[in-house]
Amino acid sequence: MKGEKYLFVVSGPSGTGKDTVVANLLKKHPEIQHTVSATTRPPREGEKDGINYHFMTRTDFEKHLAEDQIVEHTQYCGNYYGTLRSEIEGRMALGIPVILVIEVEGAGNIKRMYPGATTIFVLPPDMEELERRLRNRGTENEETIQRRLKRAETEIANSVDYDEHVVNVQVETCADSLYSIIQFRLKHGKDE
Repeated sequence: MKGEKYLFVVSGPSGTGKDTVVANLLKKHPEIQHTVSATTRPPREGEKDGINYHFMTRTDFEKHLAEDQIVEHTQYCGNYYGTLRSEIEGRMALGIPVILVIEVEGAGNIKRMYPGATTIFVLPPDMEELERRLRNRGTENEETIQRRLKRAETEIANSVDYDEHVVNVQVETCADSLYSIIQFRLKHGKDE
């Protein structure tokens, strides 16, 4: 599809700070846009439809899936989460750089659908720092932390398929590295 060079997919293990890095990047570079995911979970207090998520019923989500209007999705805690085709293709057609922050499995699906997209993997400085970050969240029990660390090892080992890698030692520096990759790809990338 024309405009694929405008599509950027960011992934990384839980605890690497990928959402924080992308938020920093978007704050400094508002010309780059972030997709709003669709979900079947109910809105939390203060969340707004179309801003935090596109809130849908399970029936609506499944209808969108059947009509091929969702390009990647997952189920978590009994709810669907996914990316609407309209969220990315409209921006690509207009030449607006767009970032998806999604899981590794979803990133592979996006790359198959849009081979001209750029995939970027955010790495922790090392596994000890990743464990420290997960523990400092104070939101998970020991079993969950160990499960996330094990999953991180697998995701890092499989990250060889990503186009680019950045290490999040410091958020601002990592966001600047992300921006440099985006600028390079926009200048030199090829539409498929």
